[in-house]
Amino acid sequence: MTLATGSRNERFKLGKALRRETPREAHADLKGSLSRDAVAILAESDRNRVPELVPERYARMSLNPFAFLRGAAAIMATDLAGQPRAGIPVQAGGDSHLMNFGAFVTPENNILFDVNDFDETLPGVDFTVDLKRLAASVAVAALGSGASKRQARALAAATVRAYRLHMAALAKLSPLEVWHSRIDLEQEINRIGNGGLRRRLAGVIAKARGEGLSNDDNFPHLVSGGDPKIVDKPPTIFHLDPKADAKHKLGVERVLATYRKGLNPDRLRLLNRFTMKGIAFKAVGVGSVGTFCCIALFLTGDNEPLILQIKQALPSVLERLGGNLAYKAPQGHRVVQGQQMMQAASDIFLGSTRDEDSGREFYVRTLKNHRLGSISEISEGEALSDYARLCGRTLARAHARSGDPAAIAGYSGKSEVLDDAIASFAMAYAEQTILDHAALVKAKPPAKSAKAAKAA
Repeated sequence: MTLATGSRNERFKLGKALRRETPREAHADLKGSLSRDAVAILAESDRNRVPELVPERYARMSLNPFAFLRGAAAIMATDLAGQPRAGIPVQAGGDSHLMNFGAFVTPENNILFDVNDFDETLPGVDFTVDLKRLAASVAVAALGSGASKRQARALAAATVRAYRLHMAALAKLSPLEVWHSRIDLEQEINRIGNGGLRRRLAGVIAKARGEGLSNDDNFPHLVSGGDPKIVDKPPTIFHLDPKADAKHKLGVERVLATYRKGLNPDRLRLLNRFTMKGIAFKAVGVGSVGTFCCIALFLTGDNEPLILQIKQALPSVLERLGGNLAYKAPQGHRVVQGQQMMQAASDIFLGSTRDEDSGREFYVRTLKNHRLGSISEISEGEALSDYARLCGRTLARAHARSGDPAAIAGYSGKSEVLDDAIASFAMAYAEQTILDHAALVKAKPPAKSAKAAKAA
């Protein structure tokens, strides 16, 4: 019998038996040599990015330790390669820090809270990898907001506890019930103790159902009139130069043709009701800055808009964990499959494609509404505790779809041993992140040139 077969009770016992090979207490220490050059690891991916935007990436990461952590998924994956693992694989998000969770409106008009970034997703990864990154991000965020080390550690432990308890609840469900489980944001509000956070989440829901995109500063605005188009908003949104070389442009027609071929007929029928009217570059996130990312504007005959994001997919940083984790299929497929595996309700236009001229691989999705996707921006101060626990429960739900919730529950146990161990790891990694951030600031990466600043 393997972890994937047998009764729920048998799989729980198998998970519990794994503690003999890797005791839960073993996760407490930050093991291995950390003499690696964090700045050099960051620089390894520079060659795959738009050169003019690389300085912008470093500028964003230099702001503070939490911003550094957001962009340092490759560094943490390198460090996690030397850490103990429980031995229970899942589809990992790969970059499960606090800012990579958000809210989404489903076609049924439900508002769900879920994982929302899958650039680094990879199958067959130990569940503790994502859990440690989430806990570390909580510790770094807490320290950055002025919390004491004791408070930061308690928040990290509470996050793991929320994951562990929700996984235990999911372990009692049938596979179909697990698959259809979701984190309904309106129901979650009732579990949040912080009044300010409750009010803000209620505001998110109200705006999602009312105002839509009209006041979203992150969402691209359109020039109205007879020929609507995307409005440039340097340094985040700007139109591509049609005379640029292959590294700085996109073979739009062929890229979209390949994308269309992979869509299900019902999705394609819907997309065909729109006509593409323009495309622009859009810099996104922190770690993704400099990867090739565009937004394409589609309109109906009545000028009703649809905006698709065409985002470059590079190999997952989780391949740094070693073993047999190298992904052989196109990277766009990896992202699409990971999102469909982990999210309760994936984007109907999710797909992948490739630009033959540049060799870049992409995934395509509907451009997210910033108003819904960045609830984590309010997760400061006393609200952080409620928000972090919400993220912990959400990660458990995402892992339970691909992994074995009974085995994970068996390994995690009913006591706070795992909570305490990963909280200790999180604090150690927070201290390391502060040092790595200082090293980046000291290294003084090249600043943006005037030309790059204008183009970016």
